[in-house]
Amino acid sequence: MKKTIKTGILSFGTSGKIFHAPFLNEHSGFELYAVVERNKKNAQLYYPHIKSYDSVDAFLADPEIELVIVNTPNATHFEFALKAIKANKHVLVDKPFTVSSSQAKQLFQEAKKHNRFILPYQNRRYDSDFLSVKTIIDSGKLGKLVEAHIRFDRYRYSIGPKVAKETTVPGSGLMYDLGPHLLDAAISLFGNPLSWEKTKGYFRPNTQVDDYAHIHLKYPKGLQVFITMSMLLAHVQPAFIINGTKGSFIKQRADVQEKQLMDGMRLTNPLYGIEDHEKKGILTTILDDGNKKQEKIKAVKSSYSNAFDAVYKTIREGHSYTISEQQIIQQLEILEA
Repeated sequence: MKKTIKTGILSFGTSGKIFHAPFLNEHSGFELYAVVERNKKNAQLYYPHIKSYDSVDAFLADPEIELVIVNTPNATHFEFALKAIKANKHVLVDKPFTVSSSQAKQLFQEAKKHNRFILPYQNRRYDSDFLSVKTIIDSGKLGKLVEAHIRFDRYRYSIGPKVAKETTVPGSGLMYDLGPHLLDAAISLFGNPLSWEKTKGYFRPNTQVDDYAHIHLKYPKGLQVFITMSMLLAHVQPAFIINGTKGSFIKQRADVQEKQLMDGMRLTNPLYGIEDHEKKGILTTILDDGNKKQEKIKAVKSSYSNAFDAVYKTIREGHSYTISEQQIIQQLEILEA
């Protein structure tokens, strides 16, 4: 029988309500135990037995909590993660892990000193679009990789209400909002780049933060990877375009889980994690006779439950975590450069 991990969440906003609580509640390896709610007390409407604390300090003083999920504004990740480690808790941190590589290094050192795990939560590794791309690349059907384009786009012309995202505080702006997802995809698929170049844009009226960002990653053997994110794209483009010497693969962004969760779909629904059939990837390869072959690739069913499987196996079974310290430090070095 599994020994469950009593887990607390530092915030019950969108992240806590959509990306963490449902999975902790359903996963047999976890017990959704506590939450911090400074103002409105909403968590018990969904989870009647959950404990709700008024402050982070009171929450961390609870000896029953073994794992803390840090899902607060970006600039607070370092402070709260460090407090949790010193309170002898394991920690799972939303993206971006911290706002600087030096902070990340300090957290990893403190975790080792206290014999605790501190783990980054990169849930987009468990989206069906990413999994489709990884499967095609690993198959070798594209030949030697030449270039890759990875995008994450939205259309939000108006300035949003969230101070932590729309004002000049550490970790704000689009580069820190969507960049961690795209950089994690690139680093996990292709490894660490040899070098990179970054561009940021400010296009919305009166914006204080970047609403467009582009990173060009340069890899060994000539591979070029282009990461783009925009808040002003009216017509969404493919999330992944991968070109190699023997073929190309194009995949639309699915993001089906987020929409399903926001619409209230239960994880037990057989349709959960199954993307629209119209978003199948397009694989085009060149045959030995020079003719072109094109086929539609159906994505596998996806679930962020797999992210929590990885957390459980690391804490309880001693498995290596799927995202390495070195990968996170490299990601942050690029973000902060």
